[in-house]
Amino acid sequence: MPQFAFVFPGQGSQYAGMGKALAAASAAAAETFTAADIVLDEPLSRLMFDGPAEQLDQTVNSQPAILTHSIALLRTLDDRPGNSDRADNTTPAFYAGHSMGQYSAMVAAGVISLADGLRLVRERGRQMQASAQDGSMAAIIGLPDDQLGALEAAGQAFGVFTIANRNSAGQIVVSGERAAVAGAADRARELGAKRAIVLPVSVAAHSPLMARAAEGMQRVLADVRFANPRAPLLANADARPLTTGTECKAELVNHLTRGVDWVKAVGYMTAQGVDSFLEVGPGKVLTGLIKRIAPDAEAFALDDQSAPGGMSVPPFLTVTDQAGATS
Repeated sequence: MPQFAFVFPGQGSQYAGMGKALAAASAAAAETFTAADIVLDEPLSRLMFDGPAEQLDQTVNSQPAILTHSIALLRTLDDRPGNSDRADNTTPAFYAGHSMGQYSAMVAAGVISLADGLRLVRERGRQMQASAQDGSMAAIIGLPDDQLGALEAAGQAFGVFTIANRNSAGQIVVSGERAAVAGAADRARELGAKRAIVLPVSVAAHSPLMARAAEGMQRVLADVRFANPRAPLLANADARPLTTGTECKAELVNHLTRGVDWVKAVGYMTAQGVDSFLEVGPGKVLTGLIKRIAPDAEAFALDDQSAPGGMSVPPFLTVTDQAGATS
């Protein structure tokens, strides 16, 4: 058994049709989708399965949809025949979520319940939208790492500005006031970036403009029970291991105003001996990033619409029963 980590995608990984084949093939998944509908008191699963995409893409819908799909995949993995002892089969060395994926990671790691996670991500979306004060974000592709400081200085000359996501070498997302993001995007091309794309969003995620949202979430989180995780989670901003419920609760406040350094997270895990990563959630975005960050590691995505039941299991987690069959 290799050293492996579970990684969980964030907003933007959702798509119409997500989980439909999984729910039809897995009782554990179907129960998870039904539970989400009950907690939220609305047919979220119908929106996930059938769209429309425009409605699914709304933050208040996409975040609980991604969380639900992630946990449905994980419960299906745990529910396979012959896989009755989770501790021996599917407990990873680390859990790591990309942005909103931290909520999925915490549900998976036993830190918070699925019901609390769903209510919290919905509130997170509301708080972020309410904090959208002339915010903007842009994807910067192909900028040399040694030009990141110059890009930050260029953006901050126009206003509040920060690097929100460091996703892989040459792929970052910046966030801040609209004028600052636009100015930085123009400067990025001069600094050698191949592309600078201002994104069609009004929320400046992972920037100081989310301070109101962070304050709001701190109040909401105060009464939620947080347990210690089964295995360490990694903080978004600095890949610091989180091993207590108290640390995990603080992370859900802090990561709203700080960036996501996915390069550092993957680098930390590989340095600790992780050689396989399993993406638990819709799509394969993190799988692609990990292959660029750590080309010697194996990266797999559970979500696979070409596989029976919409889920693919990597070889190292395949269970062999007494008759020699695998699942």
